[in-house]
Amino acid sequence: MRVSGLLTDEAVLVELGSRFARSRLDRQLTQSDVAEQAGVSKRTVERIEAGASAQLSSIIRLLRVLDLLPNLELLLPEAKPSPMDLLKRKGKQRQRASSRKNTDQINESPAWTWGDNT
Repeated sequence: MRVSGLLTDEAVLVELGSRFARSRLDRQLTQSDVAEQAGVSKRTVERIEAGASAQLSSIIRLLRVLDLLPNLELLLPEAKPSPMDLLKRKGKQRQRASSRKNTDQINESPAWTWGDNT
């Protein structure tokens, strides 16, 4: 199954859990082996593979044991400003998000209502 925005959170967790299990089995490791090497309980490994929610630190430990930690770079690549942003900001990086201004209400005339056609 492909992970997409159309899946529920639960479906994504189940898919990730099955991928963890497949990766573990491909490496000929038991849940106990992975749990011991990762420093988590066997129950944590069971829960992750079953698609239950888990702490990110536990997932990172499992990824490390399964030699999949470098793949996190694909999940969330390092954020870099665009060249145009660097030019606009004279080389300075953004430190916070600016608030959104509702320009639709500013530029539009008040909404028409019944009885205003006089």
